[in-house]
Amino acid sequence: MQVEERFLRYISIDTTSDEACADCPSSKSQWELARMLEKEMKELGLSDVRVDEHCYVYGFIPANAENAPAIGLIAHMDTSDAVPGGPMNARILRYAGGDVTLDADKGIVMREKDYPSLADKKGKDLIVTDGSTLLGADDKAGVAEIMTFCEYALTHPEYRHGKICVGFTPDEEIGRGADLFDVAGFGADFAYTLDGGKANEMEYENFNAAAARILVHGFSIHPGSAKNKMRNAVRLAMEFDAMLPADERPEHTEGYEGFYHLTDFRGETQQAELRYIIRDHDRQKFEQRKQRMQKIAAYLNEKYGDGAFELTLKDSYFNMKEKVQEKPEVIDRAVNAIRACGLTPACVPIRGGTDGATLSYKGLVCPNLGTGSYNHHGVFEYACVQEMETMVEIAKRIAAAD
Repeated sequence: MQVEERFLRYISIDTTSDEACADCPSSKSQWELARMLEKEMKELGLSDVRVDEHCYVYGFIPANAENAPAIGLIAHMDTSDAVPGGPMNARILRYAGGDVTLDADKGIVMREKDYPSLADKKGKDLIVTDGSTLLGADDKAGVAEIMTFCEYALTHPEYRHGKICVGFTPDEEIGRGADLFDVAGFGADFAYTLDGGKANEMEYENFNAAAARILVHGFSIHPGSAKNKMRNAVRLAMEFDAMLPADERPEHTEGYEGFYHLTDFRGETQQAELRYIIRDHDRQKFEQRKQRMQKIAAYLNEKYGDGAFELTLKDSYFNMKEKVQEKPEVIDRAVNAIRACGLTPACVPIRGGTDGATLSYKGLVCPNLGTGSYNHHGVFEYACVQEMETMVEIAKRIAAAD
């Protein structure tokens, strides 16, 4: 089966994860994809295929070459809740350049000037939606590429490789994808997630990440008799936000620059709540960002009374760079594979996170590779068929015995 055929099958299942749900997986639809993958893996001939009680899917291809490392390939099954995940209408088009009309009746157009990734896609086949939902290429493109690679490895006995360990995870989009991953049972010496963008890119530097929740306690009283008595929690919450650097928000940062991102703000006079994500590649600066929030909360509690501001900080994941650099051969293997496929390797920082970050800190060094998909978490998401095919070739070279 061609990689695009698999991809179209997988994206037909809406696997949007749900941060509000504490279960794993956080959405029942992820079980549907997990069972589909389990069935396909068994039909292809993978060994020890299983889906555990938390919806993690595992399978293995035994080694047919001696002294070759056991290499893991991992992708996640869930999709972002940033925009609807379905019902989804996808189609393949040959890109002729210029703007791409997704829905003429609704005037939904992917404009070339807004999406520079289209610049080198002329003459290639793109998979797009009608502009009303996600495509789901993040990360079903990675899932499809791994499965297509597995089919090749199992149907070409002349292809020599060590043990190949395959894993598909739930709930990556809500930061829990690797939390319950069975690293010991997986048995890989090292691994790669296929969860990125351009086919020539490898990522082994990601943000350090934390979540912050600020609960603001006000005092409500009739506004007609409020003088020197009312304490408006909404205004106090706005004061907290105003004390964070205005130029250190996502819309003003790039590259290695960190940020504070206000994701939710709700409230009324009596009580308000702020939620942030905190990000920085540099661990020291990351810790300083958390300390800044603590200092602001302490200052405002002194100003308005102890307990007016309740701050909760929770680390999500850390920069995998320091772990990956302990095994430089993992980077070299991917770089050489990308170069062997005629591409110029590019190591770029991830302005986000990946299962590989958590896995690297759990003892499984796991940098991230591209998938040939773009504009994730939005209705203009698309996947390039030719780049997906290239990612299958890169996987072959990575897993090949030396």
